[in-house]
Amino acid sequence: MVPTPLALAGCEERLSAVHPAGPAADLIATLWWTMLAGAAAIFLLVVVLLVLAFRRGEGPSDAGADRQREMVWVKGFGLGFTMTVLAALTAWGLWIGERLLPRPGPDVVAVEAEGRQWSWRFSYPDAPGRTTENTLHIPAQRPIDVRITSTDVIHSFWVPRLAGKLDAIPGHVNVLRVEAWEPGEYAGVSGEFSGTGYRTHGFTVIAHDAAGWDAFLTGEMP
Repeated sequence: MVPTPLALAGCEERLSAVHPAGPAADLIATLWWTMLAGAAAIFLLVVVLLVLAFRRGEGPSDAGADRQREMVWVKGFGLGFTMTVLAALTAWGLWIGERLLPRPGPDVVAVEAEGRQWSWRFSYPDAPGRTTENTLHIPAQRPIDVRITSTDVIHSFWVPRLAGKLDAIPGHVNVLRVEAWEPGEYAGVSGEFSGTGYRTHGFTVIAHDAAGWDAFLTGEMP
């Protein structure tokens, strides 16, 4: 468990899922920390049971009392505690997943993302004919439904600070809900091994304020 904080400290914040910049990413980060806490609790219990097993005396003992203690520790804590924690984490994960589903609403903005080797092409139904390469423009503080597909192989659309990861599959459209709390630039990558160029298969998401988004849609902003 000790290396985990060190590894997190070395994470590049621009691509860090534990530095959320939007509600979807915040839910995912909360789930991650909750699962880490649950895993740590189970790990500590196993360590305690292991230490107690090594410290067990070699002298005469009461077999009946030893058997009862084993039932309490192994079945009560080892099984009961572990299964309770895992069940709680499963329920929590399902609840988080349900909240991340895209749902229709009056403020939802639709954009389209098309992956290929090795670029991303974005188009905007609110601005017919407008396309951008490797730069996705969105309004801040509004939910965005990104309709993701691919022209060749399976890629993966991922903006760690804004949302989870979703595959881009040829001939199929997946929808990912993203949202940025504040205007700014956010790094995105393809999180799927899809050939020798996937390491540089990145893009940028630019979140605009209301005026900037209107300027982008009307063509006043390149």
